[in-house]
Amino acid sequence: MGWMADETGLEKTAANFVPLTPLSHLQRAAKVFPKREAIVDGARRLTYAQYHSRVSKLASALVARGVQPGDVVATLLPNTLPHVEASFAIPACGAVLNTINVRLDVDTVAYIFDHGEAKAVLVDSQFLALAEAAIDLMQGPAPLIIEVGDTPAGHPPSGRHPEYEDVVGAGNPDFTWIMPQDEWESLALNYTSGTTGRPKGVVYHHRGAYLMTMGTPISWNMGLYPKYLTIVPLFHCNNWNHSWMMPILGGTIVCCRDVTAKAIYDAIADEGVTHFGGAPIVLNMIVNAADADRKPFDHIVEVFTAGAPPPAATLAAVEPLGFNITQVYGLTETYGHVTECLWNGPDWDGLPQAERAAIKARTGVAFPQMEDITVLDDDMQQVDMDGATTGEIMIRGNSVMKGYLKNPDATAEAFQGGYFHSGDIAHQTPDGYIQITDRAKDIIISGGENVSSVEVEGALMHHPAVSLCAVVAKPDPKWGEVPHAFVELKDGADVSEKELISFVRDRLAGFKTPKAVEFCELPKTSTGKIQKFELRKRVKPT
Repeated sequence: MGWMADETGLEKTAANFVPLTPLSHLQRAAKVFPKREAIVDGARRLTYAQYHSRVSKLASALVARGVQPGDVVATLLPNTLPHVEASFAIPACGAVLNTINVRLDVDTVAYIFDHGEAKAVLVDSQFLALAEAAIDLMQGPAPLIIEVGDTPAGHPPSGRHPEYEDVVGAGNPDFTWIMPQDEWESLALNYTSGTTGRPKGVVYHHRGAYLMTMGTPISWNMGLYPKYLTIVPLFHCNNWNHSWMMPILGGTIVCCRDVTAKAIYDAIADEGVTHFGGAPIVLNMIVNAADADRKPFDHIVEVFTAGAPPPAATLAAVEPLGFNITQVYGLTETYGHVTECLWNGPDWDGLPQAERAAIKARTGVAFPQMEDITVLDDDMQQVDMDGATTGEIMIRGNSVMKGYLKNPDATAEAFQGGYFHSGDIAHQTPDGYIQITDRAKDIIISGGENVSSVEVEGALMHHPAVSLCAVVAKPDPKWGEVPHAFVELKDGADVSEKELISFVRDRLAGFKTPKAVEFCELPKTSTGKIQKFELRKRVKPT
C-alpha cells in the first residue's frame, strides 16, 4: 500500500533520511543563532555558540569518564543552567538522560539508581546528602558523582567529588556528538509513581521528543525568539520537552532555581519572559503575591497549566494581571502535555467569565503530533460525546513512551488494544473536547507532583495502632490537591493525628505526607472493600 509499481533506486540514504532527534535543534541553533542569547541563569548568560560549546565539552568529559552509548546518566538538579546543558550533553554522548525528582525520599532515589543502573549522576550541592545516602542504600554498583556547586545560591561545592565546572572546563568543545542511528533509540528515562509504591521507569525515544518539540510551538502560538521561564521542573517529563524545543525558535531559557512569586514577576519584568508552564499552585502564587514582590510588565504572558484544573476564581483573578491561561493534560508516559484546551476565539471570547473559566478547565483536544486521543469504554469503543457518558482517556501517537523499563507485563497492559490506557476517567462534549471527571487509580496530584495513595496507605499501615486506612485527594487552594487520610484504629489502640503525620513524614517525601487524618470506621462493601467514593464525598467542598 502506497508503493509505486517501480521504485528502483528510491532508497533511504544519508542524504534523504535522518533519524529525528531533538539534538538536531541545538546543532542547528549554534549555526543559525550563534550570537543570540540562549540561557539566562542569574548573572550568567550564554549565547547559542557558547551553549553548544559547553554541551560538547560536557559530553566529551562524560565519555572520558567511561560513559558509553546506552548507559544511563542521572541528575539531581534544580532548574539551573547546568541542568539545561545536561539535557543535551547526556544524550549527545549517546547516553540516556535520567532526571530524578529532587523531592523524593532516600529509599526511592536509591531504587531509581539501582533500577536504572545509573553510571554517573550530576548532583547539585543542595541535594548531595540525598544522593550520598541513596548510594549507601544501593544494591548494585554506585554511580560516579559529579557535584554541581552553586555558591551564589548558598550551596558551595563540598570538595568530596569532581566539580561540574572543572569537568566541563576539561572537555573538548569540538567533540563530535553521538547522534542516534535509529530514532527509536532511547533518549530519556523518567520515573513515575504510577499506582504502586515503587515507581515505573518510563522510556522516551528520540522521535517522540522531536515531534513534541515541533507540535508545542504550534499549539502555544509561538513565533521566533520567545523567552521561556523554567517553572516546570526539568526532572518532570524533561521540562515537558520545552528546554529541548527552545533552540528551534532561537528562544531564551530563563532559569528559575527557586519558584517564588517574586522570581516570576522579576523574570517577566526584567527579562521579558513570554511563556512558562506550571501547576495551578503557580497561578495562586501569582495572584496572592505581596505587593513588594510584584513588578509591572506590558505584555501578555502565555501560560500552560496542568494537573488539577485551575479553579474559576483563580482564572478570574490571574488573567487580568496579564496572563493567558491554557489548560493542558498529559502524563509521564506521554512526554508531558498531549492535549490542550484549544481556544475557539470567535465563539468563546464574549462569554461571561464563569463560562470562560469552565471551558478553560477542560482537558481539551489532541496536540498536533498526536494521532488520536479520545474516550473509550471498557470494550474499547467510543463513548457518546454527550458531555455525560464516561470512559477512559486513551492515547495513540508518536509522543507515547516506548514502555516501562524491565516491566514487559505492565507495558503490555498499558498498550492493550492499540492505545495507551491513561487510567483517567472522562467524558467528551459534542465538539469532541475531553473533560476529566475522576482518576481511576486514585493518583493525587499535589503541586504538580503525582502521589500514589497506595504508597501513602502502605506507610500508614506500618504504624502498630492502624487497623485500616484509605487516602484520597482533598481539594486544596494552594496545592490543587493534598493527601487526606481516613484511619480505623485497632481495638484499644490510641494515636494522635500529629503522631501519624510525623510517622509518615519519616518514611516518605514531604509532599506525599497526609495533611490531615480523620479517625473513623471506614465505609466498606459487603466483601470488605473500602468505598473510597464515599470518602471523597466527605472531603469535597460544600
